[in-house]
Amino acid sequence: MSLRPYREITRRKSRQIHVGSVAVGGDAPISVQTMTNTLTTDVEGTLAQIRRAADAGADLVRVSCPDEDSTAAFKAIAKGSPVPLIADIHFHYKRAIEAAAAGAACLRINPGNIGSHERVKEVVKAAKDHGCSMRIGVNAGSLDKHLLDKYGEPCPEALVESALEHAKLLEDNDFFEFKIAVKASDVFLAVAAYQGLAKACDYPLHLGITEAGGLIGGTVKSSIGIGSLLWQGIGDTLRVSLSADVAEEVKVGFEMLKALDLRHRGVRIVSCPSCARQGFDVIKTVETLENRLSHIRTPVTLSILGCVVNGPGEARETMVGITGGGSDTHKVYIGGSPDHNVDGGSMIDHIVELVEARAAEIEAAKQKEG
Repeated sequence: MSLRPYREITRRKSRQIHVGSVAVGGDAPISVQTMTNTLTTDVEGTLAQIRRAADAGADLVRVSCPDEDSTAAFKAIAKGSPVPLIADIHFHYKRAIEAAAAGAACLRINPGNIGSHERVKEVVKAAKDHGCSMRIGVNAGSLDKHLLDKYGEPCPEALVESALEHAKLLEDNDFFEFKIAVKASDVFLAVAAYQGLAKACDYPLHLGITEAGGLIGGTVKSSIGIGSLLWQGIGDTLRVSLSADVAEEVKVGFEMLKALDLRHRGVRIVSCPSCARQGFDVIKTVETLENRLSHIRTPVTLSILGCVVNGPGEARETMVGITGGGSDTHKVYIGGSPDHNVDGGSMIDHIVELVEARAAEIEAAKQKEG
């Protein structure tokens, strides 16, 4: 039995698919996605944004393909991308076929919008021929008319029914390499829909609160919705939809996973909000260290506490820690234990050196084991 059962999350058992080299579902790590907002015809601009997203940690990036010029450009983008790409398709089935041929690892479609069964069949054939997976994207804002007539408004049951109807279109064509999303901008609606879908099928689920808002509001809203689902063990891949830079979406997604101990990447900082007891400027220190340590990919924990009230206790739980002291002299903790003092003038550089050294030790140990 675990010493901390209250921290255990049992993930829903889902089948596993692949989006290029990235496994989604099953026992694979929960992947983090974002989406470009450049014109897809701007190959260099789009690639630059994809690379920034990948540097921030994105496992997958979605690129919109609204017209033939976009799918033509997609080939060069896919060739230069450091991560597998998902082609975002709406309405025209030929764009999906073109994107599959151009190197898309996954096609984001709404089978009901593609058209006739024959057209769906053609898209499935293209996906099979080129090794693409698919994502069924159901959105509360664009539900099929017959479901709105049946239920009167977007509701969890309508979203789930829509998803399963679309899934059957692919299943009828002997295609099972797909994941499903049932997004809504209403947190309650989205969470209830995902809960219902999680019980109704074993396909991997792509989580998201759509049109969540700006950086602060959208982060809070997404964290409540996506976070509550992840806590229940629901979700195999996610995108935080923010009216903000794509790299911020990725950072927020990883912070959610780190907070729930589901996935770790980079430095996790535990810090106090600061008060009159602080021995150094905590807020400025945290901001500086976040920037100075952003290049580290290895999971390292760091505590930054302004005084000795909670500092020693928090430092016990982190690899590197510092607590504020008097006379501009501060205590450094290594492996949870007090180790030495450092003066304020050299504190930042010293912490960076310690964290980098700890990350290097972890990577060396991994290589030795491997």
